[in-house]
Amino acid sequence: MKFEEIKELVKLINESNINEMKFEKDGTVLSLKKAAEVQHQALPVSQQPVIERQVAPVVAAQAPIIEAEPKQSIEENTYVIKAPMVGTFYRSPSPEQPSYVDLGSKIQPNTTVCLLEAMKLFNEIEAEVSGEIIEIHVQAGQLVEFGQPLFTVKL
Repeated sequence: MKFEEIKELVKLINESNINEMKFEKDGTVLSLKKAAEVQHQALPVSQQPVIERQVAPVVAAQAPIIEAEPKQSIEENTYVIKAPMVGTFYRSPSPEQPSYVDLGSKIQPNTTVCLLEAMKLFNEIEAEVSGEIIEIHVQAGQLVEFGQPLFTVKL
């Protein structure tokens, strides 16, 4: 098969509605295919591709603002220490070490009561008040939300 014949076949296919052709002559096999045209069309919402992204929690660079007066819980003379940010709650600095506080622990305003981890940053959470831990609301390794109760303190 000569080059001019192949060129003529390619031209004929391009000008026609034929997408694919196989041609044999004198023991030579020629297979021609049109390039697929990319058609852009809007898919219905139910068929739109879903792109998932993981969004990391945003952590403020500054220390949490501590209110002048402790928030009173339903029970008189108690204070609820709440999560100042979203993160993973840890009761101790590492699994091998003891908890910062347990039930019955006496605390001062600068006593570290737990760690909250957000984006691989470990933030020490301080008690804010003096008193005794009477309730622990979350488990180690649990994800906590902003404002979620962590501890109840008897003042």
